[in-house]
Amino acid sequence: MLTLDSLKPNPGAKHRKKRLGNGESSGLGKTCGKGNKGQKARSGGTIRPGFEGGQMPLHRRLPKKGFSNARFRSNIAIVNLNQLEAFFEAGATVTETELRDCGLVKGKCDAVKLLGKGELSKALNVSVDFASASVAQKVAAAGGTLTVLSSAS
Repeated sequence: MLTLDSLKPNPGAKHRKKRLGNGESSGLGKTCGKGNKGQKARSGGTIRPGFEGGQMPLHRRLPKKGFSNARFRSNIAIVNLNQLEAFFEAGATVTETELRDCGLVKGKCDAVKLLGKGELSKALNVSVDFASASVAQKVAAAGGTLTVLSSAS
């Protein structure tokens, strides 16, 4: 029967604390494994990552080159025709809000672009910011209309 006085940790789960500075014969006496003098031998003596002893650190020695367009790029959500085929019924109006409602466009985006992967058999009224040339042909062939809101594609 299990009682509180019979509980004990598993064998090997508890370790004896490493006792520093208890005689030279202990192996960690005198300087306690820290060597002699210096910043790292003192109490509270730690050195921050990247510090090189006062020498100009590597991240400041290297030249700053190049340009990143990440701050200025526009985030364009991509939707394909085969996705429209799966999510919308014939005669439906497809705008960014409908695409968000069915989960095809998620998160923050500046524009929606429709690409021509897959086939379209339903007549849809599509209104997006950008569309590829093949999309215009496929939507027209299916009997739908395509409205491109932005002038450049």
